[in-house]
Amino acid sequence: MTLRPDVLGDPYRAEEIVLPDDEEGPVVATLVQRRADTPTRRAVLHVHGFADYFFQTGYAEWWTARGYDFYALDLRKYGRSLRPHQTPNHVADLEEYSAELDAAWELLTARDGHDHVVLTGHSTGGLTTSLWADARRPAALRGMVLNSPWFDLQGSVLVRTVGTVLLDQLGRRAPMRALPRSVTGFYARSLHRDHEGEWDFDLTWKPLESFAVHAGWLRAVRRGHARLHAGLEIACPVLVLSSDASARPAEMGDAVHRHDIVLEVPQIRRWAGSVGPHVTYVAIAGARHDVVLSLPAPRAAAYDAIGRWHAAWVD
Repeated sequence: MTLRPDVLGDPYRAEEIVLPDDEEGPVVATLVQRRADTPTRRAVLHVHGFADYFFQTGYAEWWTARGYDFYALDLRKYGRSLRPHQTPNHVADLEEYSAELDAAWELLTARDGHDHVVLTGHSTGGLTTSLWADARRPAALRGMVLNSPWFDLQGSVLVRTVGTVLLDQLGRRAPMRALPRSVTGFYARSLHRDHEGEWDFDLTWKPLESFAVHAGWLRAVRRGHARLHAGLEIACPVLVLSSDASARPAEMGDAVHRHDIVLEVPQIRRWAGSVGPHVTYVAIAGARHDVVLSLPAPRAAAYDAIGRWHAAWVD
């Protein structure tokens, strides 16, 4: 594995992690890094959500300013790791991600010498990292920050119960069946600088109208939800952040910018305690789904919450 200049430019570097082939062919993941100004044995490892990849440079800079080397993992079939022969974002089992998480952890700890690591995950990445940390329980893990983690399926009780049973059958028989859903594109438009946001990101890696969701992938997520709901035993301190409210706006407007319009906040709040025995939950008033991409005031509040939690439980 060789470090190369990253698409974000200096001081970001990236390296490719070659993984075993799957049914679609060659598979890679990508580890992006930004080093702190002075040598450190502390690091952050961040994992993105669905239809996403790492571009949140402000988040990396916040951690490096506090003496952490920052690493972000673009999982297989996402962002920098997506290849033309692949179905974007698709896996049939969340356990598949353990291969790149294991490899990234080994690079951070054994190769780069970090013995104090904070693991962070956004949305689906919050679920994936929680399941991985519970299974692996690595000695260097000192804390976790879960940013609007996807802890349950949106919708009615009927959808989450009977619908999940039907999905389990469909996902087993026809894993590549695309599931019908309505995506307004409001969320990505609220973020991208060419629309109503502040950030520049690659719209082929994070499309305005997301990617297709396939039955096998959603089945894998629901099985992950079931594991979480049964209770995990992550021993390190965990911070769970979310907006203070969700919304389903019918048009672009203030509600798009000041709510989680992707997930249901009450579900995040309900299941936060299932991660482990040492969980702090903070609702950020007026935050977006990715709380560190919120408008300036809630964004500052999110960083303040991370800073207070870190000083109290991790530093």
